[in-house]
Amino acid sequence: MRVLITGVTGFAGSFLADYLGSLTPSQPDLELWGVSASGVIGGEKGTRLRLVLGDLTDPRFTADLLAQASPERIYHLAAQAFVPVSWQDPWATLENNIRAQTNLLHAAAQQHSRARILIVASQEEYGRVTPADLPIRETTPLRPDSPYGVSKITQDYLGLQYFISDHLHIVRVRPFNHIGPRQNERFVAANFAKQVAEMEAGLREKKLCVGNLDAQRDFTDVRDMVRGYVLALDHGVPGEVYNIGSGTPRAIKELVETYQRLSRVLFEIEYDEKRVRPSDTPVSYCDTTKFREATGWEPLIPFEDTLRDTLEYWRGQVAGGG
Repeated sequence: MRVLITGVTGFAGSFLADYLGSLTPSQPDLELWGVSASGVIGGEKGTRLRLVLGDLTDPRFTADLLAQASPERIYHLAAQAFVPVSWQDPWATLENNIRAQTNLLHAAAQQHSRARILIVASQEEYGRVTPADLPIRETTPLRPDSPYGVSKITQDYLGLQYFISDHLHIVRVRPFNHIGPRQNERFVAANFAKQVAEMEAGLREKKLCVGNLDAQRDFTDVRDMVRGYVLALDHGVPGEVYNIGSGTPRAIKELVETYQRLSRVLFEIEYDEKRVRPSDTPVSYCDTTKFREATGWEPLIPFEDTLRDTLEYWRGQVAGGG
């Protein structure tokens, strides 16, 4: 079986490659391909992966890639994924996220691909939810409050469109916040972990800079999330969309409190208004009943273990000058 992961050198992409690579002893015929605009691989060094460098916003490159790889499974994770960037340069996010996926699905349709394709959308599609909307179901109205959210709605519905019009085998997922080692420091759990690691190393003042600590989010370990992606493509119904998340709301201040317990030094909390988003939904968490019933998926890694692993990763990065 040939599997193609787009965005394979990114956060979730690298863990998906690791997970699929771990299955090769039981699936020796598994051939893993990855595509990325960057050659920096963050996954396990033992993962067997054929890495192709290129830009999915280039339609010719994308068509050639699909023709060469001829995959039976496609996990489309490539995207600009940091919400604040979409406010700073809206068009760059819209163009990158929409054009890459359009090229991928158009090439698949033109080549009459029979691959199973996973479209990774986002909880940001739901945007400004109200208390009456909680927990968020797949039928909850989409009210995006960022250009990023708009780009993910487009990706989501492009997947639906190509399922309907070209009969591609497409399953769509809307993952909620996933965290863990290797995540970019721009994201809250990784950012706090890096700050703590730097404080422990004596590289910064013992003050944790924070934004809005009252916002509540649905956090899942990235390793549980990518396992969900595989189950979604194996057992999800083509044309359907599924929420994936813990189903448990946690305030950002709970991350701070957990890092205080895990830290080797005492530190103060310092509020920084620059860290507050221009639009920030107070509470967001999902109902995963549909996904669990379809796949049997359950998150397995405890929240504190995820943050401990994240902190250990950043301790290593800081010690190594990363």
